[in-house]
Amino acid sequence: MAVGKGETEMEIVKARTDKREYKRVVLRNCLQVLLCAASMNVSVGYFSDPVGLEGLAHFLEHMLFYASEKYPLEDSYSKYITEHGGSMNAFTTSDHTNFYFDVNSDCFEDALDRFAQFFIKPLMSADATMREIKAVDSENQKNLLSDAWRMSQVPFNALPHLWGRLCIPLDSSMVVLNSACYDPALYEGNWDTLEVRPKEKGLDTRLELIKLYEENYSANLMNLVIYAKESLDKIQCLVEDKFQEIRNKDRNCFSFPGQPCSSEHLQILVRSVPIKQGHKLNIVWPITPGILHYKEAPCRYLGHLIGHELEDAFR
Repeated sequence: MAVGKGETEMEIVKARTDKREYKRVVLRNCLQVLLCAASMNVSVGYFSDPVGLEGLAHFLEHMLFYASEKYPLEDSYSKYITEHGGSMNAFTTSDHTNFYFDVNSDCFEDALDRFAQFFIKPLMSADATMREIKAVDSENQKNLLSDAWRMSQVPFNALPHLWGRLCIPLDSSMVVLNSACYDPALYEGNWDTLEVRPKEKGLDTRLELIKLYEENYSANLMNLVIYAKESLDKIQCLVEDKFQEIRNKDRNCFSFPGQPCSSEHLQILVRSVPIKQGHKLNIVWPITPGILHYKEAPCRYLGHLIGHELEDAFR
C-alpha cells in the first residue's frame, strides 16, 4: 500500500513462508518508506564528488554521525546505540550512501529520532571536521594494505573518462601496476585530498562539505526501510513524525547516459603486484545494468553458465 504524494497501489511480493507484514509509504516530502527494517539509502555517492575534492561524499557519510542541532553532544548517537545493545554503520558507493542501525526494541523510537536528525539538521563543526579528516585518512592507510581495495582502483585507471581522475595512463594492451598506483583515496578520501589539496586551491573543506549536503541530500533521493515489532500503522505514524522535516529539493539521481566503454577501453590486460602472495584472475566486461532486468536476473544465469562447479577439485 502506498500513501502520500503520487498515491498508487503497489503489490509487495514476499515468500509464502514469510509471515511478516509489509507496507510502502510515500511521505509528503517524497521520502519513500518500506516498513520492514532500519536503513536509509541516499542516492548520492562518490560520483558526486567535486573535482579536486575526491572522497568528499564518503567524508560526509562520516560527519553525519557526529552531532545534530537536536542532539549536539558529539557521538551521542553512536553511544546511545552501543549502550542499548545495538550496532550501526554506513558505506558509500559510486551512486549511493547507506546508513543503518539495530538496537533493543524498547529503545527503537529514541534511536530512530536520533537517526532522523542526520538528514534534517546535522552539525558539522570545524573541530569535528578536522578530527574526522584524520579518521578518514587512517581508514585509507589501512586500505592501502588490502589487495581487494587496491584492485578496486583498477577501473579508475581503465576508464578515466568516467571519473575524471587518473593514476597512470593506460596506453598499451598490457600494463603493470605497482603498489604506488593504488590509491583508494580517489573515492574514499585521505589527508591529501581533503585537507592539503583543497587548501592549495583556496577551498574550505567544511564549506564544501556543507554545500554537498545542502545541494544533494534531498528527500526525493532517499529510501527508508524500517523493521520493528509494532503494527504497521504505528510504525507509519512514527516515521511521519520523525522524517517529514527532511527537505525535498527535487534533485535528480546521478545518471550516465550512453555507452561508457569504447573499443579503446576494452581488451586491456592489467597485471598487478599484490601485497599478499598468490595468483588470481579477474575477467571483467561491461553489460547492461542488471537492475533493469532484476526480475529475470540474467547475470545470475551467466554466472552459473560461465562458472565451473569443479573449481575446488583443482586446488
